[in-house]
Amino acid sequence: MIYKDIIKPLLSINQFTVEHLAEAMTKELNKKYTRSSLNGKFSRDTLTMKECQAIAKILGYHIAFIKNK
Repeated sequence: MIYKDIIKPLLSINQFTVEHLAEAMTKELNKKYTRSSLNGKFSRDTLTMKECQAIAKILGYHIAFIKNK
């Protein structure tokens, strides 16, 4: 699960709450996000790539695809 394994630790490291993330995503994507709506997406594992990229950007990261050797 992307939330438990990736996003939750990044939120903790960067001292973000899901509520704070929802506010930042609303500004970044011009679409209303709430703590409840994000928690639903996390529990259903239905984040889009665009949403994942926005989360990474908000937290100061980027997503990279690296070819396996």
